[in-house]
Amino acid sequence: MAAFRNEHRRFMHRGRPFHFVSYDAQSANPRKNQVAMPTTWYLLNAGNRWPAIPCQPGQPDEELDAQLCKWLDTDVFA
Repeated sequence: MAAFRNEHRRFMHRGRPFHFVSYDAQSANPRKNQVAMPTTWYLLNAGNRWPAIPCQPGQPDEELDAQLCKWLDTDVFA
């Protein structure tokens, strides 16, 4: 099985730059009170990261950017 490879997406939306990074799935850890997370795109900003949308390997860039912009419009700019 191939190791997961992080991907980066940088683009401008509404005149602001955004940086997203994909992270591999995470198993639940009850000791640290962490829930399981699927492979996910995260928004990076000011040293923090926020989960955005599920990561689908092989997804076309245009489709991915449209989904990330939709997430920004509903969760960041709302």
